[in-house]
Amino acid sequence: MTLTFEVDPAVDAALRDGVLALWADVSNAGGAVGFVPPVTPDEIRPALLQHLVAMERGTTRLLVGRDGDGEVAATAFFTFNSHRLMTHWVWLYTVMVHPRHQGRGYGRDLMAAVERTARTAPGFEAVEAIRLTCRGGTGVDGFYAKSGYKEVGRVPDAIRVAPGDDRDDIIMLLPLA
Repeated sequence: MTLTFEVDPAVDAALRDGVLALWADVSNAGGAVGFVPPVTPDEIRPALLQHLVAMERGTTRLLVGRDGDGEVAATAFFTFNSHRLMTHWVWLYTVMVHPRHQGRGYGRDLMAAVERTARTAPGFEAVEAIRLTCRGGTGVDGFYAKSGYKEVGRVPDAIRVAPGDDRDDIIMLLPLA
């Protein structure tokens, strides 16, 4: 089974609920996607609504991966820069693969779809690089490095997971040009 990727899917209740469930399941499995377990979909809903509002404004775009049953299994949100001197690169946020699908190469497939989208999808013509941040201490920076991203910066102890558990904020970049 492989994932099927779609850029800018129609936002309906099924997609919204699927992303919320994915985000909660990834968070509760220890994924570093902005929350610390335990977390519920209702606690995540305001963050998703921010993404959806930005999508409506045209400043954010969604890449969704669906499994063979059509369920939301992976996501990545692209956010375009509004600063006139930085419109040549995009941010990548909320990169997730459902825990039940991990270990099957779907993360690599998602990152390949991210790169393909940034290189070929309409509206991305001016994009020369993808920038993301990730939480230190999780090993995910090594995963991104295998996908071609390079560490270009690090802010020590910028992320407080819990009292006494501070992590580095790692900045990574994938040049497309």
